[in-house]
Parts: sequence; structure tokens; C-alpha cells
Amino acid sequence: MEVTNFLVLPIFVLCLYFITKTIKLRRHQNLNLPVGSLGWPIVGETFEFLRAMIDGNIVRFIKERMDKYDSRVFKTSLLGEPMVVFCGPSGNKFLFSNENKNVQVGWPTTVRKLLRSSLVNKVGDEAKITRRLLMSFLNPEALRNYLPKMDTIVQHHIDTHWQGKKEVVVYSTVKLYTFDLACCLFLSIEDSVQLSNISSNFGIFLKGIIGFPINLPGTRFHAAMKAANVIQNGIKMIIKKRKVDLEERRVSPTQDLLSHLLVTPDTNGRFLTEMEIIDNILLLLFAGHDTSRAVLTSIMKYLADLPQVYEQVLKEQLEISQGKDAGELLQWEDIQRMKYSWNVASEVMRLSPPVTGTYREAIKDFTYADYNIPKGWKLHWNTASSHVDPTLFPNPETFDASRFEGAGPTPFSYVPFGGGPRMCIGQEFARLEILVFMHNIVKRFKWDLVNPGEKFKYDPMLEPVKELPIRLQPHHF
Repeated sequence: MEVTNFLVLPIFVLCLYFITKTIKLRRHQNLNLPVGSLGWPIVGETFEFLRAMIDGNIVRFIKERMDKYDSRVFKTSLLGEPMVVFCGPSGNKFLFSNENKNVQVGWPTTVRKLLRSSLVNKVGDEAKITRRLLMSFLNPEALRNYLPKMDTIVQHHIDTHWQGKKEVVVYSTVKLYTFDLACCLFLSIEDSVQLSNISSNFGIFLKGIIGFPINLPGTRFHAAMKAANVIQNGIKMIIKKRKVDLEERRVSPTQDLLSHLLVTPDTNGRFLTEMEIIDNILLLLFAGHDTSRAVLTSIMKYLADLPQVYEQVLKEQLEISQGKDAGELLQWEDIQRMKYSWNVASEVMRLSPPVTGTYREAIKDFTYADYNIPKGWKLHWNTASSHVDPTLFPNPETFDASRFEGAGPTPFSYVPFGGGPRMCIGQEFARLEILVFMHNIVKRFKWDLVNPGEKFKYDPMLEPVKELPIRLQPHHF
């Protein structure tokens, strides 16, 4: 009886949620909506979308509908929400340039509940102010001060987890680097037990961040909410101690992101609340390590598959090392010389973007491509509609780092970090994180794949199905 009562209210709320969505859909039946299919009642085309993600072929889901309905825009229904998918550079440009005019951020319910008061859920002036505050730590001028520390962390990671090994499982091993780096620079956590506890909960948190918002025992979302609560409480305890340490001047106000947020007001003179600090650090831990882990894993795959590309990256990195004294750490000028290496990383992100796209919401009725877009509908932009478009990238399936030389790709065609006012705030952090790792790993090893042709999937980030084991071949220069 108790179990029945426990389930009745959540099921009732869930049914009410979907009934409300159905009523809203019927109101828009007479509008000239974009062509497409809303799929099955309630679930829409979610299962087809998730199947494409698991197959690692989100391009197929998008391209099939572009070809069948309209290459500019089409409608669908995902995760219980009617949605309009904007395609190509024109669609990207429209969404990126209409923030707070026709659209605003509109993440799925799961993201909104897990990341609460963080930047991803803020809109309008509040979003601008919070973004400006976070960027005061994440801009290139600030991050360059942390570059030697990043280099030290990478070298220690390779000494500990790669050196002396015949085989390494890339995906899980690289996570140790990206997560330790993010925890160190954002929270100054270096204790292995504390890192392990946060990391294990983060894996659970990540798996429930995109999906149906069903908060019942046994669901991914329920597990993610519990994991988020553990992480948030852990950060809360760190904040409590840090406030005392700052007051007694035992730590520097510039030590890490946490100290920066505790002592720095926004442009209106307001300090973030404790919950806002916790939620924004949770957001940056998520964005600052998991997307980079996906990119670095893909880079390791492509460098194994393309020996000529590997040799050119190695040549560039050795030239940088040869101009340095033994034991001298990387400096900002060294990063600026890694042009070919960053072109390689950019081409990897074109072919294998770590995320498939993000979401907006229509804040008023508007017209796009002669179609009516109703207020309240979710909007989605994606990498698939432009990254492999042969009119934008000739021979799109071919790896060609030279695409990023000179002026580079057509504006709004290459969007791994998004664009406009909502462009990823961690873009520069990710660039440093990736290049410092590439510099150190290619100087120490060459490698080949244990499972050539290993498939990748999205869950929700890009990941190899067998975690990409490789065989290491140490250099002996």
C-alpha cells in the first residue's frame, strides 16, 4: 500500500505534464508550422533520436529529415517537447543572433533541474552579468597565469598513468587528467579520496543529464539527482572551509575559481549566493572535463589512424621543446605556436563533435523560412547539419586539417562551441587543456589501436564503446 501511494503522485504529475503538452500542440494545429513529424504520442521521435545517438550517427537522424522535409528547418518531438530543428549556417546564425529577441536558452527539464541556478538556466541581463563574472576567470589573460600549473599536472598524469604501461584504456585514463585538472583549477582539490568520490558521482550525474524528467527510483534522472546532491554538498563543505581560509589569509584570492567567485562581485556589486557558486562550479566541472575528455579520446584515435598527421603534430611539438631548457614548463608563447596541432584538434571536432548541439526556446511567436514558430516551442541547433555538408566542407568525410588555415570555414558552419552570446565560456580553457596534453603525449609516445575501427556513441557525450584501448610505443630520442 505504501509503495502504491509513493508512486501515485509522481505518475499523476507526469501524466499531467504530458497532457498539458498535448493541449498546447493542438492549439497550434492551424499554424503554418515547419514540416516534419511529431512521432508517437508523448515520446515523439525520442527513441529514433536516442538510437541514432547510440549508433554514433546523429548525422543520419538530422540528414534524413532535412532531405525528407526541408533542409532549412523541420519539426519533431523529443523528450516530451515539440521542437523545431534549425539547420545549416543560416539556422545557426538565426539562433545565435536572436538571443533575448526571439529566443532564449531552453534546455530540457533534466538539465534545468540538475544545474539549477547556474549560467545555463539564466536569461537576459542576469545571464550577461553572470557570464561576465565567470569569464573574468576563464578569459585568455587570466588563464595564461595557470598554464605552467596545467603543464605540471599533465606531466604528473602521464608519469603516473601512462609511463611504463604497454596498454592504456584511453577514455577512462584521460578522464583522470581532465577531471583532476578541472578540480585543481576550480576548487584546488588534490586529495585522491576526495577526487575519487566526486568523480564517481559525476559519472552518474552525467548519464542522467539528457533524458525524460522522470524522478522515480531506478531511472537515470533519479540517480543523477542523488549524485548531484552529493557533489553539491561536497562543494558546500569546501566553500565553508575556504571562507575561513580567505578570512585568515591562508589562501590567495586568485588561487582558483572558487576563491575568485567568493571575493569578486559582479558588475552591479552583488556577490553570488552560495547556491549560485555551487551550481556554476558544478556546471564548469561538467563542461570543463567531460567534453575535453571526449575530444582528447577522439584525437588519440585519429592520430593512431593517420600516421602522417601524427608525424606533423610531433614535428611541431618537438620544435617548441627544442627551444626550451630542460624542465622548463610551457609558456603562453608556446601555445600560440601550436597552430597545426590546433587545426588537427579542430578537424577532429568537425568530424567527431563532443556534443551534438544545444537548445533554445521561442519567447514569442515569430516567422522563419516562411514558417510560423510558436512561442514556447523548443528549438534545437546541431553540428550535424553543417559539419559534414559537402557544399561547406568539400569531401566532408576526409580528414583535412588545412580547412582551418587562413580565414577558415564559412561563418556559422563550424560550431563545436556554439556561437553568439551563449558560446561556450570554457572554449579557451578547453583549447589549453587539449594542446598541453597533445604536446606532452606525442613527445613521449606513439601508439596503435587495439580495436581498429572501434565505434563511438553519444551517451550523452561522444564516447568509444570499448573505451579505446591502445598499445603504447615509447619514444627514445
